[in-house]
Amino acid sequence: MMLLVSPASTSLLSNPLQSFHATHKTTTRLQAPAKVLAMAKQTSDDSSSSTIAEKAAIAGGLVSTPVIGWSLYTLKTTGCGLPPGPGGSIGALEGVSYLAVLGIVGWSLYTKTKTGSGLPNGPFGLLGAVEGLSYLSLLSILVVFGLQFFQQGSIPGPLPSDQCFG
Repeated sequence: MMLLVSPASTSLLSNPLQSFHATHKTTTRLQAPAKVLAMAKQTSDDSSSSTIAEKAAIAGGLVSTPVIGWSLYTLKTTGCGLPPGPGGSIGALEGVSYLAVLGIVGWSLYTKTKTGSGLPNGPFGLLGAVEGLSYLSLLSILVVFGLQFFQQGSIPGPLPSDQCFG
């Protein structure tokens, strides 16, 4: 317990007449000053490369997760993945998005095994959000692919087939 005494009351306590008439013995306890410990994160030479990797993961994850959502919705409603698009660009974006999410989840698991915690939050908490969205996307992939397999008997291949876009 800490007793806070204003400067006016301390001058009253130090009055010799009041201490002479005191009926009980006062003890003075000296308190050690509080120690303040501040620790900063050490920087290393590879911090710039990790920052670039974090920014690339943020950009890739923010683009990949909605594309995967669109792809899974299309797969569940039509039985096929996204259409190839002009020059195969939409299909390529779909494939790269699946790989990006798997890469982010793999990086997160690797970091978890090495440090005991997941990826850092990154700027504005975006890397942490992308990590969470990637795990959610992976769970959605497993659920929709499992339902597709049990209902249709197969999962569509990575290339456009005659069944879907022929």
